[in-house]
Amino acid sequence: MANPARSGCPINAAVEVFGDSWSLLVLRDIMFGARRHFRELLAGSEEGIASNILADRLKRLVAVGLLTREEAGPGRRAAYSLTEASIELVPIFAQLGDWGLRHRPTSKRLRVRAELLAAGGPELWAEFMAELRTIHLGEPAPPREGPSVMERLASAYAAAL
Repeated sequence: MANPARSGCPINAAVEVFGDSWSLLVLRDIMFGARRHFRELLAGSEEGIASNILADRLKRLVAVGLLTREEAGPGRRAAYSLTEASIELVPIFAQLGDWGLRHRPTSKRLRVRAELLAAGGPELWAEFMAELRTIHLGEPAPPREGPSVMERLASAYAAAL
């Protein structure tokens, strides 16, 4: 990490790394939206992130170890991948989404993933984290029956359109 935390408080240390809203939304879009390239993240942003903000947040997230950036060869786009540290944020994202469902106005289309994660609880979160490790870290796919968590999230989102 480039700069030491302002205090030794674990909550402060975490917030300093991923606490600004744009960083969380970039991680969300990579994690849940399967967007791995700059242009995908820019075009797919529900919140309308500006290109300079996106570039800054991607650099910061790489610098603090929450993303890796695949070096792109000639004619190729650089791909971003989650690290183990960012994959371990799945329960936090699920809890944030659940809190937002209960305490903030949301739209049907954008709330379905949070509802699925809340209903599935820690077992679903662990399954999703294992899938993310396969996609982003190259770990072997765990055995499963039925559709993947990513497929279930995509299906719930598509059904809400």
